[in-house]
Parts: sequence; C-alpha cells; structure tokens
Amino acid sequence: MSAVETIGLTKDYEVGFLKKPHRALDHLDLEVEQGEIFGLIGPNGAGKTTTLKLLMGLVFPTEGEARILGKPVDDRRMKAEIGYLPEQPYFYDYLTGRELLNYFGQLFGLSSAERRSRADELLAKVGITSAADVQLRKYSKGMTQRLGVAQALLNRPRVVFLDEPMSGLDPVGRREMTLLVRELQGSGVTVFFCSHILPDVEQLCDRVAILDKGKLVAVGRMSEILDVSIDTIEVVADNVEAELEVKLRPLCRSLERVGDRVRLSCAEQADFDDAAAELMQGGGRLLSVTPVKQTLEDLFVRKVGEKAQT
Repeated sequence: MSAVETIGLTKDYEVGFLKKPHRALDHLDLEVEQGEIFGLIGPNGAGKTTTLKLLMGLVFPTEGEARILGKPVDDRRMKAEIGYLPEQPYFYDYLTGRELLNYFGQLFGLSSAERRSRADELLAKVGITSAADVQLRKYSKGMTQRLGVAQALLNRPRVVFLDEPMSGLDPVGRREMTLLVRELQGSGVTVFFCSHILPDVEQLCDRVAILDKGKLVAVGRMSEILDVSIDTIEVVADNVEAELEVKLRPLCRSLERVGDRVRLSCAEQADFDDAAAELMQGGGRLLSVTPVKQTLEDLFVRKVGEKAQT
C-alpha cells in the first residue's frame, strides 16, 4: 500500500471577471511509498500548493482521485493519521504556543496528561521551549513556522505534509528542520513536502517530482533523474602571470581573475591534465580542484526551460 497516490488528479479554477477556466493541476499521477521523504518542487504557480490542498481535502478535484494510506482523502479515519503544515499557517494570536498545542490536542481527542506531555516534547523538539508561554502575536515568522511543525506532529502521524517547511528559518533552524525530518523518517513516518529551497530538497529527499504549469515534467530518485557524471572541473590557482594566462585560456571553458587568484574550468579531463601541466611548468600553484556534477537546480532550470519552449 502506498502512502500517497494520485490518479489523473486535475483542478480547474474560474478566474477573472469572465470566470475563464484556469487549469492549476493537469492529470497528476504520483505514487509515494511509505517511509520515504518525497519532495515536490516547481516554480511559482506550478500547482504544488494546489496538490497539497487537494490531498488535504481543502479543495475538490475537477477530475481524478487521490488516496492516502489506501483511503480516499475524505475518509475521516485517514485524517487522524496525517499531519499538515500549510505554507502560511494562521494561528490564534492571543494563545500561547503551549495553549495552541493543547487546543489541537483536544481536537485529536488526546487526554489532558498526554496533551501536556506531547506539548512539552514537541516544543523542545522544534526549539521553542523558551517561548512556550508567550502569545503567538509576539512570535517571529520562524518561531511560528516551528510551532506549525509541532502541531503537525501532535497526533503522531504516519504521513506528514509540509508546505515550505524551511520558510522563515535561519540557517540554524534549517539545519534543525533537516535533522527533524530525518528523525521522522527513521521512526517510519512518510514525509511529503514542497519547497523552493532546492539544495535542501536535494539533500533530504529519496525521490523528487518537478511540476510546471500544473504538469509533471520529471519524477524519480536523485540518482535516476540527475546526471551524476562530471560536468566540468573547476580549478583555483595563484602565481599565474600574464604570459601563463595566455597559454591556459585555449585549454579552459572559462578563466577569470579574482584578486590575486585565477579561477578556471575545464570541460574534459584531458583539458584539465594539460592545464595542470602548464600551471606547474609556468610556476603557477594549484590551490583547489573541484569536480562539478549536475545539481537539482540545474535539472529544475533545464526542465522548466524546456517546457517553456514547447
């Protein structure tokens, strides 16, 4: 049984004064396995948030269907087993963080003792114990985001949906969020999240799907969709005199001076070997050599660009 499955999932909206139909999601077929971290990425307006809203039952599909843990998305039993963090969570400003978690715990039917225990545990887990009794109107965006993650985990869900979970977090917060997502996976939780911070997606996800203008343009494991071969070799060197620079240029894809140093890139191993030999013979000094492979951002730009041209 898959954790999440969509079959031909489609959503049309009426927009403008004339209520012209706009297709936000176009026959999406996805299957997310239990226990994996799955990332959904795409440019603004690609259909990411629409997909999550359809899965949460906040809007209804024009066509197609979706299932979570083998159950339809309108099944109340299934909803007790999932957690959700919207892109821009809105909470009651005059409640404290602890009171908010207590309120949601009541909605889930947790006992008073369990609500207190889970609130303390989750406030510590997301790093806002010190603000537990502060009203939410005094929270920063990053603190609100952390509290939103805490409420999404309150009921010990089997599947967690996170819409832009890194939004508003500083580098330390992003690192803590990464560790938390990995911890969730380690305990058997499936994590389905949308993000525009592509390095985080590349670092975290077992599989990723790319949406553009409502259509799926790529899906698979990183090793399947990324070209892991070396694209170029980047070199940083110093002690490169003008005469040596002239000899190096024909061997390089690019060469630029950065202060006292020279940064160059070679397209082929043979070009790098020749450039390194010239450097040594000409009195230059190699400071670093970095093989560069395709990144998720490279693939994203290429796929979205290809679709824009068709």
